[in-house]
Amino acid sequence: MDAVEMKRRIADYLSSHNIMTLATVSPEGMPAVRTLEYASNGAIVYFATFGGSKKIEHIRKNPHVAYTVDEDYRDWMTIQGVKIEGVATILSDPDSIEQAERFYMAKFPFVADFPPNPDLIFVRIEPATGYFLDYTKGFSHTDTIVF
Repeated sequence: MDAVEMKRRIADYLSSHNIMTLATVSPEGMPAVRTLEYASNGAIVYFATFGGSKKIEHIRKNPHVAYTVDEDYRDWMTIQGVKIEGVATILSDPDSIEQAERFYMAKFPFVADFPPNPDLIFVRIEPATGYFLDYTKGFSHTDTIVF
């Protein structure tokens, strides 16, 4: 698969799913994972969280993260999914926050009805390396791209 096609497949897969499993590293060097909702723009993802959360503490110490998006497949030979290794940025400038909010609200419009929370912040993950798992091409088949 060429780079353009792979970027398109990753973008399509991300836009058609809602949940990712995010991995961070604690200041003590311990891995930590959590499941959360995200919105995407191509291979860039955005998520909202509380400023005092453990994931934000981890990202402040080490912005290198990884995440997966996949499904619970009964037939292993049909498994597909995305794994991304990238860099997380806690958004602070108004233009970046507004952009993240636009993508997030477009995907999850019901969030607009939630009460305002001043502790809510947005994070952007820029991909560094992407992997598209596609077992329909053979067991354990994975295509890799460097962004």
